[in-house]
Amino acid sequence: MLMLSWDFPPRETGGTGAHVYGLSRALADAGHDVVVLTIADRAADAAGERSDRVRVERAAVDLPHIPAERYLALTASADHSLVQLALDADSPLAGWQPDVVHGHDWKVGWAADTLARHHGVPFVLTMHGTERVRHGGNLPIGEPTDVNSIEWWLAFRADRLIASTRFMVDQLVTGFELAPDQVICIPNGIDPQLWDGHDRGDREPLIVSWGRVQYEKGFQVLARAMTTLRAQVSNVSCVIAGRGSYLPELQTQIDVEGVSDLIALPGFLGDNELRSLVHRAGCVVIPSLYEPFGVVALEALAAGAPLIVARTGGLAELIVDTDAGLTFEPGNPDDLARIVKMVLGDSALAQRLTSNARHLIQSMYAWDAVASSIVEVYAEAISSRRVAT
Repeated sequence: MLMLSWDFPPRETGGTGAHVYGLSRALADAGHDVVVLTIADRAADAAGERSDRVRVERAAVDLPHIPAERYLALTASADHSLVQLALDADSPLAGWQPDVVHGHDWKVGWAADTLARHHGVPFVLTMHGTERVRHGGNLPIGEPTDVNSIEWWLAFRADRLIASTRFMVDQLVTGFELAPDQVICIPNGIDPQLWDGHDRGDREPLIVSWGRVQYEKGFQVLARAMTTLRAQVSNVSCVIAGRGSYLPELQTQIDVEGVSDLIALPGFLGDNELRSLVHRAGCVVIPSLYEPFGVVALEALAAGAPLIVARTGGLAELIVDTDAGLTFEPGNPDDLARIVKMVLGDSALAQRLTSNARHLIQSMYAWDAVASSIVEVYAEAISSRRVAT
């Protein structure tokens, strides 16, 4: 199968990139021939490689004649480069035929659709989020409405759509007016062995959160909660790891709240450094205002850190009724502070949460289980196409 993703390690190690990396490896481990098409940061990086039996091809997409602010034009040009990489006479994929093309989100949608039609195979699309949901249902005029139009078009071009939560399935079915059987719910996955830390007994009154630093990730809510926790939890501290456009505003808020001595903003952390930090943490907090799934939540569950998430979107679906984590009202720093204090002060509660988390991860979110479900979608799409022809 041929996978297309805008993000892929080492260019991006979280979110969609982490999902495609884990899924492609699991499919290859199950005996499937997997090629990933992605973009390169620089032309020098545009070289084929193999990683755990997965072939990765990177397209050079640096086009200086298009201004950086014209993001849609740059994306369309990048998709053109991806198609060229796959189909040129001297392509490293010359003579190779996929049985399905699997795209991830709208940014590679044009290329995925074109390649599926060229090869005469099904086009499967995973929507990791939508522009309408990101904007709370109210799309600003301009680029967001343009992206929404592209998502609409792709939703009807794809043979099957995949979403990681029932929340996102409902958003796709209602938002794009699709038949319910057109959208399949398959969760994101994780490699439990990479994160396992359930047996750690030396956790600290340390709160850890990480991800792309954007307003909708809600890190400002955690910063505000720290003003309350200062007086309630002895030696409490917090690390918010990650980079993003909201980082300057977040730092300003931390300074205004007077908690700069409690909160560290180290920027991007490598996998080993992040895992070591989470294994020390008394709890992990995911304060997102919007989150279609939340791979960070899976990582925290696998790492054995007591998990607290905002009761929103895919996060709520992941945690509610599992007793593997606790939730708080989105955007409410007082409610968050209350829950954090409870977890840090009750070792029996923390142990119960992490024990349930271990079972949840192993039974539902390990990559082999996710890959098996994906293969079923591929097989059904291929069978339906044969019947139709």
